[in-house]
Amino acid sequence: MDSDALVEALVRSTFQVAGVLTRIGAERDLSLTQLRVLGILRDRRPRMTELAAFLGLDKSTLSGLIDRAERRGLVSRGKNPQDRRVIDVFLTPAGLELTEQVYDEVRRALAPATTRLDEQDRGQLVQLLHAALHSLD
Repeated sequence: MDSDALVEALVRSTFQVAGVLTRIGAERDLSLTQLRVLGILRDRRPRMTELAAFLGLDKSTLSGLIDRAERRGLVSRGKNPQDRRVIDVFLTPAGLELTEQVYDEVRRALAPATTRLDEQDRGQLVQLLHAALHSLD
């Protein structure tokens, strides 16, 4: 397989997954970027500056995004336990519950594609995607 075919497959899969995420997010009045924030916060408590860098957003854009999520009761900001000068962002219990609901729905929506592969192939695909995308992080 040449690199053009690989790029095409990655782009095509990205469009399909983004379509699923966009639909599921829209059903909950969440943008794709808001879903990304919830996904990131699912298992970590980043600093505002780290979150902005990871999302590729400037601080003011991220602040507005977090303000809206905070008003909905999905996230909170708080002082970092190790450095009280730093502000972290984290999911509230309601935000965690919504994030888990969205994740379950995404898993179900992608099941027709993912269950076509046996367990070994799924594991290999995960490893290959991690290896291929590692340099983009």
